[in-house]
Amino acid sequence: MSILVSGSLAYDRIMDFQGRFSDHILPEKIHVLNVSFTVDSLKENFGGTAGNIAFSLSLLGEKPTILAAIGRDYHRYFDWLTQNKISHDGIRIIEKELTAGAYITTDQADNQITGFNPGAMKHPAPFDFSAIASKGSIAIVAPGNLEDMMKCSAAYKSRGIDYIFDPGQSLPMWEKAELVKCIDGSNILISNDYELELIVSKTGLDKKTLLQRTGAIITTLGELGSRVSAGKSEIEIPAAKPNEVKDPTGAGDAYRAGLIKGLVQNLDIKQSAEMGSVCASFAVECYGTQEHHFSLPEFEKRLAAYRA
Repeated sequence: MSILVSGSLAYDRIMDFQGRFSDHILPEKIHVLNVSFTVDSLKENFGGTAGNIAFSLSLLGEKPTILAAIGRDYHRYFDWLTQNKISHDGIRIIEKELTAGAYITTDQADNQITGFNPGAMKHPAPFDFSAIASKGSIAIVAPGNLEDMMKCSAAYKSRGIDYIFDPGQSLPMWEKAELVKCIDGSNILISNDYELELIVSKTGLDKKTLLQRTGAIITTLGELGSRVSAGKSEIEIPAAKPNEVKDPTGAGDAYRAGLIKGLVQNLDIKQSAEMGSVCASFAVECYGTQEHHFSLPEFEKRLAAYRA
């Protein structure tokens, strides 16, 4: 089965500041803020929604196709994808831009200051959908270039390809008409609880009305698990217990990978969401978004224990 993953590719640069930001900011001078923080470490991770989802899918034995744009500094990311047996054939290289990058500094109180450069993500990544068979394909439209998100949603609908719509952190940029159009006809609308409230606010459609436009709504709730809403029923999906919790960053993307794995195995949405919970549990055990690893037997063992 073809799995199409559109979204972003990014380098995440994570820095630790051995102090508290508040100790270096004078409230009476906030209007002329000019501060510098010396960090004691810098770690670079491979990231971006498309990259994160594809990475976990590869751990689950799948071979997804990434549809995204990357900058002229693509070489390390392509080497990483090749190492994990993920194709980069659907990725457009933008030579005049750097790859999207997040620069995240965390202090000792877990406060964060983040700068984000969209870089190559500002550019669409055209893809020839005619080469994809309509039957036996599934797609996820994850946060990334807005034009790509709209075009992918339209192409999947016109070709009869089941797709998950996941607007996530792109929501502030959407206009009502375009957002409704992408939701309309999707098989699943997925978001966290805050994002769902934002979708309701932007579209003017309550959850009941949204369910008339999409097959199901999945709401992720962090450590509380997730909720599957379909028709008139709501199913609570407990979170799977990790061995330890180090970093929740990227757990949502891992959840989406597990969900897709269940769907390609023709499991129902409840069973697929359970696989999402288990996949997410591995992600929170490591710092960074593509740092977790598991074998299929390890995944099946944890899934069996979770369901028991």
